[in-house]
Amino acid sequence: MHSPIFNSQGERLDYTFHAGTPGSTQIVVIGHGVTGHKDRPFHIALAEGLARAGIPALRVSWSGNGGSEGRFADSTITKEVADLGAVLDALSGYSVTYAGHSMGGAVGVLRASTDRRIRRLISLAAMVHVRAFTERHFSALVPDRDLMWGKPGCVLSTAYVNDLRSIDSVIDAANRITVPWLFVHGNADTIVPVDDTHDISSHAGGPKECVIFEGCDHVWEPGFTSQMVETVVGWCQRVG
Repeated sequence: MHSPIFNSQGERLDYTFHAGTPGSTQIVVIGHGVTGHKDRPFHIALAEGLARAGIPALRVSWSGNGGSEGRFADSTITKEVADLGAVLDALSGYSVTYAGHSMGGAVGVLRASTDRRIRRLISLAAMVHVRAFTERHFSALVPDRDLMWGKPGCVLSTAYVNDLRSIDSVIDAANRITVPWLFVHGNADTIVPVDDTHDISSHAGGPKECVIFEGCDHVWEPGFTSQMVETVVGWCQRVG
């Protein structure tokens, strides 16, 4: 796959495609979290692990993040849900599994609740109660001035805050999802509490599997990346 992908604003989305078995009609789309991008080491490790198992994978940076076009200040869950739709448009002919980390997990829930092109769903330390997330981590910051976690270029925008407040939680969207669903989380996660996964997994309407790693944080440390990859790859092979 080499054709460019543009969102509805005409912004090019940066992606990397990992080929699996020639002729495979399955693909796993991997989406990142807030202030992230497609080239975080655990995203690369997951895509490479899937490809080694014969399953094609596509890592994407949402608009305004990483090498994608657009402004970070315009990045919201709602915009990223639309970005995911543009990716799905480009994957006609594939049976798509979506794997979202952190805020990318909330993006996947909202898209999968209305878009049947997502045939399987994977939530990786996924944000669920999104309003509570922004209040927990960013309530002391001044929108349009202060940086999220002090990261250069990642200004907390009014658009981002308002969008998360309007969504509040993705629990209601989960009630409409009946596709096979894998949840993976660490119980030492201080960014997105493991309770988010416990809460949403109880609302999954289709076949589900929940894997909790003892002592694992939000980014699969210390040393849990390989276990996360093995869990996801094994599930994808079983579910088919």
